[in-house]
Amino acid sequence: MTDKPDEKKVTPRSQDFAAWYNDLILRAELADYSPVRGCIVFRPDGFAIWEALRDELDRRIKKTGARNAYFPLFIPQSFLHKEAQHVEGFAPEVAVVTHGGGKELEEPLIVRPTSETIINHMFAQWIHSHRDLPLMINQWCNVVRWEMRTRIFLRTTEFLWQEGHTAHAMRAEAEAETLTMLEVYRKFAEEILAIPIVAGRKSAAERFPGAEETYTIEGLMGDGRALQCGTSHFLGQNFARAFEIRFLDEKNELVHPWQTSWGVSTRLLGAIIMTHGDDQGLRLPPAVASTQVVIVPIWRKADEGERVVTAARSILLALENAGIRARLDERDGVTPGFKFNDWEMRGVPLRVEIGPRDVASGEVVLARRDIPGPAGKSKAAMNEVAVRATALLSEIQKNMLVQARAAMDANTHPVMSYDQLRTQMEGEGGGGFADVYWCGNPVCETKIREETRATCRAIPLNQSHPPGKCVVCGEPASERALFAKAY
Repeated sequence: MTDKPDEKKVTPRSQDFAAWYNDLILRAELADYSPVRGCIVFRPDGFAIWEALRDELDRRIKKTGARNAYFPLFIPQSFLHKEAQHVEGFAPEVAVVTHGGGKELEEPLIVRPTSETIINHMFAQWIHSHRDLPLMINQWCNVVRWEMRTRIFLRTTEFLWQEGHTAHAMRAEAEAETLTMLEVYRKFAEEILAIPIVAGRKSAAERFPGAEETYTIEGLMGDGRALQCGTSHFLGQNFARAFEIRFLDEKNELVHPWQTSWGVSTRLLGAIIMTHGDDQGLRLPPAVASTQVVIVPIWRKADEGERVVTAARSILLALENAGIRARLDERDGVTPGFKFNDWEMRGVPLRVEIGPRDVASGEVVLARRDIPGPAGKSKAAMNEVAVRATALLSEIQKNMLVQARAAMDANTHPVMSYDQLRTQMEGEGGGGFADVYWCGNPVCETKIREETRATCRAIPLNQSHPPGKCVVCGEPASERALFAKAY
């Protein structure tokens, strides 16, 4: 056997992070470019990751009381103009359909950039009494935003997401729902994606158009740049007023409901890649890996091959019966070394190596993707591989979060002066999180953004810091905020 020629080389992560990211997605066959600018094709391995995280998050969303529905892709243009802040926020990104069936449309249609307007139109038809509340709807769909600069998974013209929309009788209920979903997202990101998260609220400048308050979960990627991984918005009564949603409360008075919206998207796939990947390729958390265990049979002589493959197939069956997503690599014409490297590139969490001696001894080698080299290898009896693999996958899932948290902590820096902030953001890479006192004045925020390209990523919740002085103007500041360059 010989190594298989590989025309799709991957730039080392340590050499060029952006090139590594793009090369890796193509080489690991997660996605490919579409003939339409800014759009992508999800390949099976990439879509399987989306399906795994979608299904798990869907279960968690439903536990909060929300139910799934589906709303049209096309929205009357007049709907978008009902909420002034909303249309101003999305106007540059909107795609408009002006013709259909060979004729010019009487009213242009918007290809949804988000569904607030169409959903609120329907809420106005459905909500009449306090008995109709709370109304909690979630939608899994695609949206279109006409992006000028695109990057696979992170920012594309069309992308997949879920968007939740709820209406409540009382302000406090809506505010509680906003924070409930923020916590759902935080726990999901850490428990399933193994991505450590900072949860907090956005500054007014970073707030969702039309919202009274926006909350975010922020991750720190391997190059020191931040990524907004999900948001939860308290909308107040802004959309209810614009769309004339009113109900009779318990006092028989006609009032507007209080609303929320929240969502995550396929940019979570980019977050997984950039948080966990290394120079060898992807490193996928077992919870979302399309293949959790790969079995690589090894033999030199033809008479050895039959015995090794037979044993490997029995291991595959045992793994599948244990509920593990497993594959057997029976490719001919390539060396075991090539197979090892190939599966490492694809991020498979655990590899089973089995050769003639292993069959004779009744033991196999297990190699973990999260711990490179001999330290990540161990042996297991063939009749115990499924049990051992299940335990190791759980360990790998937890260890990847520990590793990622250590990397984020190492790249989060308390900053006490503006000069120190500028120096941090001028260094190599993204600069990490700058943990600063900020007075809340948008003038100071604008100065940081314009002079360092760092933005306010989150004002962490439940702070216990003593008061300090704003890192920009020196005025009293009661809160600390995290600034970073971001995707």
